[in-house]
Amino acid sequence: MIAYVTVGVDDIARAKRFYSAFLPALGYGLEEGLEGLSFALPVPPGQSPIHPDFYVKPTFDGRPASAGNGTMVAFEAKSQQQVRDLHAAALAAGGSDEGQPGFRASYGPNFYVSYLRDPQGNKIAVFSSDPNEPGRDG
Repeated sequence: MIAYVTVGVDDIARAKRFYSAFLPALGYGLEEGLEGLSFALPVPPGQSPIHPDFYVKPTFDGRPASAGNGTMVAFEAKSQQQVRDLHAAALAAGGSDEGQPGFRASYGPNFYVSYLRDPQGNKIAVFSSDPNEPGRDG
């Protein structure tokens, strides 16, 4: 199981604006500290944490942050409409489009996804694969 994912950024304020535009709608809470931003799903009393957490932090070595070529973090949305809404919110919050919301022929018939870049260039996907919603062939 993946416990957490970290992306490096040079501008925490820009990153906060971008990620706060859509992660709270997916249930993530934000804790802000000297080390950057920590997004986590709430933990009900007596329950184990729900993973993965998502951290947005300056680089540890002090060099400029860079996006990994081929690296992407995907977040699951509740519906196709939420994918569209969150894609638009992330663009309005300083992200850039890397793929409009829609079906992709190379994935299953219910895999509805959008792709974004955060202000640092990290690639983010927001997807829904609810079999109760119309599929690409329906």
